[in-house]
Amino acid sequence: MNPINKKMNFMFDNFRKLTPRQKLISGSKIFIPIIIGATGGYLYYHFIGCVSGTCPITSNPYISTGYGAAIGALMVNWKSKTKKD
Repeated sequence: MNPINKKMNFMFDNFRKLTPRQKLISGSKIFIPIIIGATGGYLYYHFIGCVSGTCPITSNPYISTGYGAAIGALMVNWKSKTKKD
């Protein structure tokens, strides 16, 4: 078994051991920043966006919402501390 498969199995084994409440909390730590980023992207389009339509990101609400969600996804593990063995 290659090292990547071992790591994936280890991650899934740990996830299976969680209670439903712990799974909900761990899932919310991932999805809440994405939702906040998507909301921020849409608000940027709505209040600041490009009126002329020449701006590739801010002229379309779907694209600006997607970019906001991507920024939120990048912020998920930005300040998380890792455990040292």
